Amino acid sequence: MAIVIRMSRQGRRNRPHYRLGVFDRRTRRDGPPIEHLGHYDPRVEEEANKVKLDEERIRYWLSVGADVSDTVRSFLRKRGIETPAQAPTASKKGKKKAAN
Repeated sequence: MAIVIRMSRQGRRNRPHYRLGVFDRRTRRDGPPIEHLGHYDPRVEEEANKVKLDEERIRYWLSVGADVSDTVRSFLRKRGIETPAQAPTASKKGKKKAAN
């Protein structure tokens, strides 16, 4: 089972609020998480109150091999939490054409 730490959208129209959680990779965006790890409110003015994280549980999930979405990776980097390097993705265009 592939596990990923990512965000799910909450709130109402034009007033988003996001929860950070541990999800099975196949779960839909707003589906049920395995565990909630914090929240992010982009409309809060104080930078310290925008993101709340349970760092101990995040470190646990990273230690058992959970992947991290790019947005959550940036939050963790700001907090000083190291994440495993993401594997490079394959090129969508495929092979390059040979020059004549």
